[in-house]
This record gives sequence, structure tokens and C-alpha cells, in this order.
Amino acid sequence: MTITDFPTTASGVRDEVPDPLFPAASHPAEPASPGEQALAAARFQLAEASRFLGLDEGLHLMLATPRRSLTVSVPVRREDGRMEVVQGYRVQHNLSRGPAKGGIRFHPSTDLPEVTALAMWMTWKCALAGIPYGGAKGGVAVDPGALTTRELERVTRRYVNEILPLIGPEKDIPAPDVGTDEQTMAWIMDTYSANAGYSVPGVVTGKPMTLGGSLGRAGATSRGVQIAALQALSRSPEDATVAVQGFGKVGALAAQYLADAGCRVVAVSDATGAVVRRTGLDVAALRAHAAEAGSVYGYRDADALSHDELLEMDVDVLVPAALEGVITASNAPRVRARLIVEGANGPTTPEADRILTEAGVTVVPDILANAGGVIVSYLEWVQNMQAYSWSANEVEVKLRDLMTTAFQAVASLSEERDLTLRQAAHAIGVGRVAEAHQMRGLYP
Repeated sequence: MTITDFPTTASGVRDEVPDPLFPAASHPAEPASPGEQALAAARFQLAEASRFLGLDEGLHLMLATPRRSLTVSVPVRREDGRMEVVQGYRVQHNLSRGPAKGGIRFHPSTDLPEVTALAMWMTWKCALAGIPYGGAKGGVAVDPGALTTRELERVTRRYVNEILPLIGPEKDIPAPDVGTDEQTMAWIMDTYSANAGYSVPGVVTGKPMTLGGSLGRAGATSRGVQIAALQALSRSPEDATVAVQGFGKVGALAAQYLADAGCRVVAVSDATGAVVRRTGLDVAALRAHAAEAGSVYGYRDADALSHDELLEMDVDVLVPAALEGVITASNAPRVRARLIVEGANGPTTPEADRILTEAGVTVVPDILANAGGVIVSYLEWVQNMQAYSWSANEVEVKLRDLMTTAFQAVASLSEERDLTLRQAAHAIGVGRVAEAHQMRGLYP
């Protein structure tokens, strides 16, 4: 279903959205488990998009149901000889537009509902960005900070061995996510290649450069956040103040890129706490401190701040760049930023979204704002498949072009049909996947 096929009678869809397939998703009351909360949010957003698009119940059900879900046991041999068993997951949500694509996260709270929600969001994100992938996600319920490097390697390789039948350069291509990095991807590539009997660099993206990684991949998600934020800003960057929640792989570089563009980054936080300096933080110095100390805590050229205070600061731009569900019905009424750019996946619950919309807050949704990572992952995969590489400038130009095109499409539909940016983004993403499914037909 193309944009021009959208029902002409549809307009804003902020009213209650009954979802006969998943009744709980019709009343997103923020379930107790973070994973269940994320999945309820994803289903609610799909129900909104399905209603707007006029999809029939069968197509809605197909889009709401993962193609494949795998749960595996991952034994871990600790350095002291103890054996532990943790759970691992890989979910392929939809393959209508191409092979599955999605990161692998290592985090203690990872569970099947969370991974399912993330895989669904990846499907819409890839479609919105215009790249020929379906959505997938994986994870292991483990705290990487509590493991040695050798233990992490053993966890990674055993997990990969368990999901081996699902992944491959033309089937399902993992990438880094929370708690994983390019070293993790190197172990995955090597494990897969050892089983194949030859080197297969295209099985993962986000690899080290020496193993076929792409220039520009490490900061791609953060660069996409910067591009989206600058597109959405209603004032010049030099007049904008920014707070970043989550000073990790995405948040730290997003803060740096926004500062480089002229924005005044006044507060950031990580798991240990938050720091604030109203005249503007020296982001480069703060990144150096965090790299040495392991956190932003104790940075001398700023004052301490609580996590809640950061989310509720009076700033122009708030960038939630950590985990899901940090902006909820409880704190949304106190959010004072006029623009939220979602660097994380699912940081805003549906009920919080409603509150923010009614308050006039603009939210650039995750499937648009943080699409830079999967875009450059796609570019890395293309280079691997062609045994070719592009310059950093070529990658930057392609990333900027795809992000800008996606943002303009979302903004145009939002204005034309009186939708929020999230509603418009999901309408485009879901519509493109629905169209691909209808064109392919149902087998058998």
C-alpha cells in the first residue's frame, strides 16, 4: 500500500484504537515487565497504523505475528569452573521486504516479549528508511559487565551456535545493540565462518574494519539522531539547549554531534547518575572522563543531577538514548522539552505519547530518529556482498540522503493528514510492508 493509497477519510488517530487481535494493546496501561510494556506499545502502534491504512483483520494479524521466534539455553562456563545457564532469543518478525536485520543485545532484563517488540520496530524502521530488509532482533539475558572477556566470548559463540540455522548473509544479519560491540560481531562472524568452512563477512554488520566493517558505522545511529534533530528543530542549533538521557554508544556521540552542530548540551546521564551545566558541557571532555572513569559520575566541571530531573529539564531538545519505557504516564506531564528525539527504541509509552501530544510536544519517533544505524549496516552489507568498500564521505552522503528522504516523507504525511510524526512514520513503514506482502501473496 503506497502513501497515495491511504484512505482519504482518515485523519488523526489519537482516539482509542480497539484491537480485536490483542485486546491488551487497545488499553496500553503500561504492564509491569519492561518487555511486556514494549510489546504492548509496539502492538498499539501497529493497531493505530492498521486502522489508518484500513488493513483487514487477517493482514493485521499477519503483521502483528512474528515469522519465527527462537528461545535457546546458553550454558556459560565461568572462570572459577562454575556452570550457569542463561536464556537467549532470536526473533524474525517479517521477511516480506528482504532478509531479516536486527541487533543482538546482552542485558539482564532481556526477554522474549522485549525482543519481539524490537524485531517489530525493526521491520517498520527498515521499510521507512527504504532499505530491503525485514525486521529481526536477538538477545541474551546476561549482564556483560559481570563477565570476563573470555566468558563473554564463550557466551557469544555458544549463543551463535544455537541460532546458527536462522542467520546468514541472505537470511538474517545481526548487528551490535545494547551490551554488544564490534568485538562481539567479530566472534559471531568467526563462529559462523568456522561452521561454513570459509570466511563470511556479510553474516553480521558493525564489524571491525579489518574484518570488512564499514567506515562510519560506529557513529551511524548517533549521526542519524543528529540529522533528525536538526531537521525537526524550529530554531537555529546555536539557540537550542539539549539534554541526553543515556551516555552510551548512541547518546555520547549524539551529544557530541549535536554540540558540533552548535547546540548547547547542558545535561547528560548514564546508569550511574546525571550531570548538568547550564552554560553548556564540554562534551569531548566529558566523554574522555566517562571513558576513563566508566561513567559520567564525578565529572568535575558539572553539577550532579538525578535521572528524573534530567528527563524533566526545561530544554529545547530531549534525547532519550538508553532503554525502552523511560517516559511514562507518570513523568510525561512534567516533561518540559518541546522536542523529543528518540535515540533509543521505544523510550516513550503510548499513554505518555498521548500526554505529550496533547501538551504540544513534538516527538521524532525511534523508527525514524535512530534509523542511521541500520542504514549504515545496510551499506556495510552491500559492500561485503560486492567485496568492495566506500569512503567515509560516500557513506556519510548516502546516510544523510536516506535519513533526509525518510524524514521529509514523514513530515509531509504528518502535515497533510494531521498525524503525529510517530503515526505518520508507522503509517509509511507498515504500509510499505503490507504492500510487499500483498504483492508477494500468501504461500501456499
